[in-house]
Order: sequence, then structure tokens, then C-alpha cells
Amino acid sequence: QVQVVESGGGLVQPGGSLRLSCAASGSIFNIHTMGWYRQTPGKQRELVATVTSGDSTNYAESVKGRFTISRDNAKNTVYLQMNNLKPEDTAVYYCNAVASWRAGAWGDYWGQGTQVTVSS
Repeated sequence: QVQVVESGGGLVQPGGSLRLSCAASGSIFNIHTMGWYRQTPGKQRELVATVTSGDSTNYAESVKGRFTISRDNAKNTVYLQMNNLKPEDTAVYYCNAVASWRAGAWGDYWGQGTQVTVSS
């Protein structure tokens, strides 16, 4: 199986920056897409940013120009650099990996989440 672990959340003032990291480990044959999603109480989980193994990226409109997703394929790790943070970015951020543990055996794997709070 595949495990996904996030790190790097915390409390930051508006306008500040944070960098989230996420590492996938376990019986990994291949990882296609890694990404970040976020959720606030009472709302559905929403996409923040994703990156494919070919470095194709996708961002939510609300974070374009402020957040940057990057990936280290050799380390099965994805990063989210968040700049100019706003109070509305406050959420639990979840890492996701679309990975296979053998050829053709794809699964959707999630981390436990890391809290990001933007407040003065």
C-alpha cells in the first residue's frame, strides 16, 4: 500500500508565506498525479493545485499567482509554496497521490491533513 504524509502547516499572518511538503512512501510502482486540496468546516474539499509526473500543473483560480506547486519525482514528494496568504486560505490542507503499487493497480491516496491558519 501507499502512505502519504504532509508537513509544514501552522499559523501565519496575512501576507505571510508557508511551505507545505508531502511525501509518498510504501509499495510504489508509479505515481501519476500529486496534489493539494483543502477543506473548511461545513464545506466540501476543494482542489488547490495538482502536478502530474510530466510537470503539468493545475491551480484553483483563487490561488493562481500566489501558490506554486512543485514535485521531486525521485523522492516521491510534492511541495506547495504559499505566498501572500489571506485569511480565506485558512483550512486543513490534504495531500493526494494517484499511485499504483503494481502495473495497472491504481489507487487514490490521501494524507491526514495539516492545518493552515492565516490570522493576525
